[in-house]
Amino acid sequence: MLTPLAACSGEVWPEGMKPIAWDRDACVRCNMRIADHRFAAQLRGGPRDNTFTFDDVGCLVFWLEEQRTRFPWMDDVSTRMWVAAWESPSVKAVTWLDPRQARYIVKRSPMRYDLAASAAPAADAHSLSYEEMRRKTLARGK
Repeated sequence: MLTPLAACSGEVWPEGMKPIAWDRDACVRCNMRIADHRFAAQLRGGPRDNTFTFDDVGCLVFWLEEQRTRFPWMDDVSTRMWVAAWESPSVKAVTWLDPRQARYIVKRSPMRYDLAASAAPAADAHSLSYEEMRRKTLARGK
C-alpha cells in the first residue's frame, strides 16, 4: 500500500521540500507558472542542495533525461522527489508522494502529458507504475 509522504495544510510542507509559491513560481523546464496543485512536482538533491520545481510530472521526467549529465546526482537514491496527488483538494491540503512509488492515472495536465499521480487509484482504474509512466512520457516526446 502506498503511503503519502505528508499531507500539507496551511503552508506546511514535507521535510526537505521547498515551498511552492502557487501562481508565481515557474516550471524549470517549460517556464509555465505552477498553478494547478494537482500536478506539481519537485526534485531536490546534490552537493549544492539544488531544487527544481515542475508544473507537470511530464516536465519532471524530461528534465531528468535532459539534465542527467549536468546533474549526475539525480540518479542517486538520496535524491528527493515529490509529486502532488491528483486527489489533493486544494493548495492548502496537498498530499505529496514519492513519484517512484506513486501510481499514475490519465488526467488532463497543464503540459498535456495527461498523467497524474494518485495515492490510491480506484480499483477499476487503469494505472501505471513510475517506470511505465516514464517510458510512455518519453515515447510521446515533447
